[in-house]
Amino acid sequence: MYTFKSRVRYSEIDADGRLGILGMMNYLQDGSTFHSEDAGVGVDYFQKNHKAWMLSSWRIRIEELPKLGETILVGTWPTAFKGLHGFRDFVIQNKAGMPLVTAHSVWFLYDTQRHLPLRVSQADQEPYGEPEPPLDMGEDPGKIRLPEAMEEGEPVRILRHHLDTNCHVNNAWYVEMARDALPERIKIREIRADYKKAALLGDIVTPRIGRGPAGEWIVALEGRDGEICAAICLTDQRDDSRKDTGEQKKKEGEST
Repeated sequence: MYTFKSRVRYSEIDADGRLGILGMMNYLQDGSTFHSEDAGVGVDYFQKNHKAWMLSSWRIRIEELPKLGETILVGTWPTAFKGLHGFRDFVIQNKAGMPLVTAHSVWFLYDTQRHLPLRVSQADQEPYGEPEPPLDMGEDPGKIRLPEAMEEGEPVRILRHHLDTNCHVNNAWYVEMARDALPERIKIREIRADYKKAALLGDIVTPRIGRGPAGEWIVALEGRDGEICAAICLTDQRDDSRKDTGEQKKKEGEST
């Protein structure tokens, strides 16, 4: 596992004095970026070789977000390479070694000149070392399913601060846009994100908001052409407890 230590800064916290969602996601992607940099296959390497690792999906589980000034350890490791994809897990731990945040992610290797996905070669894998076992985060929920009834939110214009070194909207900003589109602020237990099409500088992204079968918020972020840039599913702690109660009742019904 690749790790780096940090301390939660004032610039990273929300109004409640804890690490914000955007800051938390930045720590995760900093972990994978630092891993690549220290392995000799960082941003400069990929730009010279016209390649990039693009994020396909996230599944992030939040137990507790650290407070201002708290020391944290960010860890990440590859779990598998298959075909076009690389699979990578993450953990943010507190000083006592307790996991505060855990995450699965799926990436694909991309040719930035030909604008095509690439098959992951042995040479692409070797700098990261041998894959390690994945975290146990329960059953894979699969792709996010959009509800039939969705309401249109306030459009968002893509500005320079949304972009990363690939000149696309950074993955964390899609989640922040989805959060801002909700009619209420929620305490998030789980984030799922499926990335489908990159939004660029000057684009207009329109959120469409609905509820999933367990009450979770689902936001589709659409471009001007109607194509979905990203689908985001946000489960708050109340939704999570309702889901657990429903599953327990279902099991009890099956056993009687």
